[in-house]
Amino acid sequence: MTKKTCGAARVADVGAAIELNGWVNRRRDHGGLIFVDIRDHEGVTQIVFDPQHPAFAQAETLRHEDVIRVHGAVRKRPAGTQNAKLRTGEVEVAVAELFIHSRSTVPPFPIAGDEAVDENLRMEYRYLDLRRPRLQRNMRLRHNMVKAIRDFFDDRGFIEIETPMLIKSTPEGARDYLVPSRLHRGTFYALPQSPQLLKQILMIAGFGRYMQIARCMRDEDLRADRQPEFTQLDVEISFCTQEEVLELMESAMKFAWKRALGEEIVHDFPRLQHADAMQRYGSDKPDLRFGLELREVSEIFASSEFKVFRAQSDDPKGAVIGVRYPGGAALSRRDFDALTEVAKQFGGKGLVWIALGAGETKSSAAKFMTEENVSALRSALDAQTGDALLLFADERSAALAVAGKMRNEVAERCGLRDPQRFAFAWVTDFPLFERDEETGAPTPAHHPFTAPRDDQWDLLDRNPLAMRAQHYDLVLNGWELGSGSIRIHNAEFQRKIFALLGISGEQIEDRFGFFLRALDYGAPPHGGMALGIDRLAMIAVGEENIRDVVAFPKNQAARDMMMDAPSHVPDRLLRELSLQIKDETGK
Repeated sequence: MTKKTCGAARVADVGAAIELNGWVNRRRDHGGLIFVDIRDHEGVTQIVFDPQHPAFAQAETLRHEDVIRVHGAVRKRPAGTQNAKLRTGEVEVAVAELFIHSRSTVPPFPIAGDEAVDENLRMEYRYLDLRRPRLQRNMRLRHNMVKAIRDFFDDRGFIEIETPMLIKSTPEGARDYLVPSRLHRGTFYALPQSPQLLKQILMIAGFGRYMQIARCMRDEDLRADRQPEFTQLDVEISFCTQEEVLELMESAMKFAWKRALGEEIVHDFPRLQHADAMQRYGSDKPDLRFGLELREVSEIFASSEFKVFRAQSDDPKGAVIGVRYPGGAALSRRDFDALTEVAKQFGGKGLVWIALGAGETKSSAAKFMTEENVSALRSALDAQTGDALLLFADERSAALAVAGKMRNEVAERCGLRDPQRFAFAWVTDFPLFERDEETGAPTPAHHPFTAPRDDQWDLLDRNPLAMRAQHYDLVLNGWELGSGSIRIHNAEFQRKIFALLGISGEQIEDRFGFFLRALDYGAPPHGGMALGIDRLAMIAVGEENIRDVVAFPKNQAARDMMMDAPSHVPDRLLRELSLQIKDETGK
């Protein structure tokens, strides 16, 4: 008797006696014969119960998701009954013996297929959801991708080092999850948002090439590509240039894609400067699977009677931005009204549309649009008869942002975002600082450990907002996969950055003293990157929500529906941690 998985039996095994263990996937009673599909993590095999065998009576009681063991002989399926969709589809097992490991109650949703199910119900019964074909496939591809990444970096001489989960709270752009200390009353650990300072310290410690598949936590509002806890590929290198980091990470992605997906990426990833990406796509994570580049058309309205557009054309900070809608002339006025509401949801003031019909041109601002305006717009946006033009007037960055979101909306409606195509790109030359919307003060565009370009340190005291960073993002199909930078390795320069950000000397010592002391002991130039494993797997398998590539995710409200967490704890535990729970009024 040979023990096999449920995806292993082949024609070569005909006549062999085998043992199978698994779940009842389907059960069918056909004229005295009972057919059962038995399923495990490797696949499905059809087994047959004959009325002449004692096991037949037991088989009549089997239900979906019962767990069974069978002994029997492999035989060919009768001609015409083969199932080409199964790897085992040419054979079946004639059962001689059946043992029922455990019974299943009726599942709350079908397991054998991938029918749509309410997400909260899926999260509550995640152990059942994970049995379904889609999530089984997703988890296996994720495993294959992570293994490929580890193999790649091992071949490149990297060492994987685990960093701690209980660390000091340091500002990294999102709220920390805090863990109260029982032994040191009134103090807290933080769960790491990333191993940023720790991996830099590993470079100071002389390891040279570090990588880690790291678990990270951030207490932030959730969306389709975020979870409170997530996994990232973390990489750091000593004595490197930005170009060396880009080459390394690009090669890693090509290797992982070929190993996990069987798809070879032969071309180099295109590179876009941040300002160019914003001007052409209205986003620093552009989707390059399609064109529809944005165009600034302000000059066309420099002498227009259309006051709204002319005002933005005259304003040095304003702009009129256009995007082409292929085939959009066929839309009705009601369709264009709906598009206008979408633009408002994206933060726009609205939009002006022009439909380039074969017989006539229509527009929401027809009385202000001259033939010369329309002709110039058609040329600027490479539009054809049958297309529509969408125009946005506002402060330049706001107009670009709304137009960029509408570009993606148009592509989605026109079916231009091919899920089978993977368009990687680098975005580089980011600003080092941004202006805080509330205070107007400089704030890091990435994080305060990012180095500016080597020739720009003199701008720190006189024009910090003009400084460009040695910072780079890898994007894929309109998602940011991850970010990286060359780091500041000089303690004096790092202190200057902290001071510019308004961090007092006392605060610097309290939050970062350990790190600055490490820099004082001879720090090599270094840089690195972190890529989101969850997001990478999500795009690779064609999902639209990160929860479908995470085994035990939280729902949109950050709750674990299966374990019912977060949950209350006994008062005794709170007292041990010197904690007291107050209501919203503070009582």
